Amino acid sequence: MKFSRSGSGGSSRWTAAWVLMAALVWYASPARADSGSAQAQAQANKDAVGKAFAAWAAGGQTFFDDMLAPNVVWTIKGSSPTARVLRGKQELIAGAVTPLSSRLQRQIRPTIRNLWADGDHVVIEWDGEAVAKDGKPYRNSYLWIFRMQGGRATEVTAYLDLAPYDDVLRRVPASQ
Repeated sequence: MKFSRSGSGGSSRWTAAWVLMAALVWYASPARADSGSAQAQAQANKDAVGKAFAAWAAGGQTFFDDMLAPNVVWTIKGSSPTARVLRGKQELIAGAVTPLSSRLQRQIRPTIRNLWADGDHVVIEWDGEAVAKDGKPYRNSYLWIFRMQGGRATEVTAYLDLAPYDDVLRRVPASQ
């Protein structure tokens, strides 16, 4: 069998047509459509976290109720004894949130540095400031990674400087 090229670029027109058709099929493919819905879901997750942080920064006190699934798994990374895995919202609040907040004159005020989302993950970098009940400042920087499902975090990995956190726990009695 012998193939020959016919005259005035007909072959290149067919090649261009095939490339165009392949591009259209790829663009309309279910995987591409899923990509759009994944981007929309990532944006919705990012918006939910951003909104909850904005409410917290404005003095709201329902951040953990608003953002966390009841069965959340919260992992505090680090080498301090306070670094651990807490299972469930109540264990997190009793084991990590209340021990710190009960030693502060007012709740921590967050300032968002960066907020990213990819699929069901949202990453937020933020700084927190408060004053301990002994009058000394509490300042820390955080990076939290949320795995979202249904608008709430089901898994969170928390990075922070545990030295200032542990210092407040050691220095200020919980009953003050």
